Amino acid sequence: MTANDDSGGAGTGGANPVVILVRPQMGENIGAAARAMLNFGLSEMRLVAPRDGWPNPRAVAMASGAAGRVLDRARVFDSLAEAMADVAYAYATTARGRELTKPVLTPTDAMSDARERSAQGQRVALIFGPERAGLENDDVARASAIVTVPVNPDFPSLNLAQAVLLLGYEWSRGRLPPQPAPHSRRSDAEEPASRIEVEKLADHWEERLSDAGFFFPPDKAPAMKLTLRNLWFRLALTRADTRIFHGMLRQLLRRD
Repeated sequence: MTANDDSGGAGTGGANPVVILVRPQMGENIGAAARAMLNFGLSEMRLVAPRDGWPNPRAVAMASGAAGRVLDRARVFDSLAEAMADVAYAYATTARGRELTKPVLTPTDAMSDARERSAQGQRVALIFGPERAGLENDDVARASAIVTVPVNPDFPSLNLAQAVLLLGYEWSRGRLPPQPAPHSRRSDAEEPASRIEVEKLADHWEERLSDAGFFFPPDKAPAMKLTLRNLWFRLALTRADTRIFHGMLRQLLRRD
């Protein structure tokens, strides 16, 4: 079987990687992996001998919505060798040390390398093992490089979908379009308070604190007032913040 072109959704510079799940065990994890793929513009999934057969209704339920199209296009192979027939360079994800001599890369370095190879026209693949034990040595032997995530050595295991998400994120750096710009009109909760608004707030609190005898003894009052005013201008208040502080002070005085 040959792979479809998978260049859509993640910018230019060559086809996107093929994601190969080797002997996946749970349909829910396959569906979650499909969602993680589509988050970062990946859409070609290949399954090698899925434990519960294919199609899998649990995978479809977990994929939900648009990610279901990843599952619709997914191809099933009897062996990893068949799934890699058109792949020029493959990255095997594993947390375990191996006796095999291969480059061992972090996700960042691996996906940087993958982008370069893809731009040169090479078909690249990301290989993920079954949930319980991960890839076997026979699987890793077919890969070109190993990807290992630098995680807590006391708990190095990643969920299948988490691993797909992590590599997908690293692959998409600089390729996906920027996020939509924020709304041009800000609410008062976001709009920075003007200098005059902060001055009025500082005056209000200084006046009421003076009435309450806060600035004592008198010889220290100027320094205390200076410190308090400096505090107001260090807070980076919004317009909504100034109203809240005014309201707090009024309520305290009203209770007295």
